Amino acid sequence: MNIPNQITISRIILIPIFMIFLLGPFDFGQWAFLGAEIPVHHLIAAIIFIIAAATDWLDGYYARKYKLVTNIGKFLDPLADKLLITAAFVSLVGLEMFPAWAAVVILTREFAVTGLRLVASGEGEVIAASQWGKWKTVSQIVCIGAILLHNVGFAMIGLPFDTMMIVLAVTLTLYSGYDYFIKNTHVLASSN
Repeated sequence: MNIPNQITISRIILIPIFMIFLLGPFDFGQWAFLGAEIPVHHLIAAIIFIIAAATDWLDGYYARKYKLVTNIGKFLDPLADKLLITAAFVSLVGLEMFPAWAAVVILTREFAVTGLRLVASGEGEVIAASQWGKWKTVSQIVCIGAILLHNVGFAMIGLPFDTMMIVLAVTLTLYSGYDYFIKNTHVLASSN
């Protein structure tokens, strides 16, 4: 297994570790920083999440730079992304830190676009990630990070950065899903 695929696998391995620290019954105390009180186990979970999210960029960069793109990598990379984002949003809903309606919207879009890609694959076509899809992913990662870090830095000036990121993440999620379907209506039409 090449290095980019090993990096992708490491992202998958970090998911349960992230969830253990986020959801576990830990009481490591609180950390006060820039106007926010952050439970230490949330801080640890945030660090693990950020590292896992960064591996998405790292494995892709390494695979492209050294021409190590493989079929297993094309399968594992988006799967690892979906698993990480889904685990984070579902966990945050369970902790009542993220609205369930927003998680449903985001996860519905993820499943719908994955389904569209499967239909396209059956037709011998590959639907590459769009620029809107990439911005959607960045907004979701920043949103999750802001929530995990309890709005650090913005709490002291009263700016609800985490709420603003929820709105932005949902908006970009919906628009990128719309964009995928509008640009690929031919896939659905030809699969009848």
